[in-house]
Amino acid sequence: MKFISVRQTILIAALGVAILPAVSSAGIFDDDEARKAILDLRSKVDAVNTRLDTKLETKADKSSALDLANQNELLSAEIAKLRGQIEVLMNDLANAQRRQQDFYVDLDNRLRKVEPQRMTVDGKEATVEVNEQRAFDSALTLFKGAEYKNSAAAFSSFLMNYPQSAYAGSAQYWLGSSYYAQRDCKNTIPAMQQLAKLYPDHPKTPDALLNVAGCYGELKDKNASKKALESLITRYPDTEAAQAAKSRLTALK
Repeated sequence: MKFISVRQTILIAALGVAILPAVSSAGIFDDDEARKAILDLRSKVDAVNTRLDTKLETKADKSSALDLANQNELLSAEIAKLRGQIEVLMNDLANAQRRQQDFYVDLDNRLRKVEPQRMTVDGKEATVEVNEQRAFDSALTLFKGAEYKNSAAAFSSFLMNYPQSAYAGSAQYWLGSSYYAQRDCKNTIPAMQQLAKLYPDHPKTPDALLNVAGCYGELKDKNASKKALESLITRYPDTEAAQAAKSRLTALK
């Protein structure tokens, strides 16, 4: 069985409508009139066919437009979804970069805390280890806190552990000062003389020699005190310690 399309059905119906009057009066029309009727019929069929094509095309256009609209909505939704995913990824990336930067900053700070540092010590550029710096600062803190016995032990330990340290000269001076603060002149004198011997250019050496002279004076050794003062004036004439030595030397005469 063959199925008749909608278009064929419409054409048959139109043909029937046009033929019925012609058939009912076939006996009246002559050949010319019959030809005219057939032409009219064909014209009507063509008109119906044209209108039908137009309607079908319009329907197809509308269907295509609807399909495109639906596809556009689906694509728009997919694009919005992808944009949302991109924003999430960008945010995650930014957070990861910040965490990485913080990590490197923290790592750099940690390395700086354990790596030797370049600094100026007593007017000279030097490299100082972290533990070396801590040991010296700890000993000096004890001295400033008037814990002279403990500071003497701390500076003595420092000199044993870091004999080549840039702080060695200062540690030697503060060791002698720790003894001097305890009125321990027997230990003060060799400690200060060691500073003058090993570090003659140290900024604290003139003061150290002045303390040596003072200790000899306390020990009632006038000649030794006088020699220490004269040596100080000769070696470091332009220092404040030398000016003080001159005053003391005058008092000894």
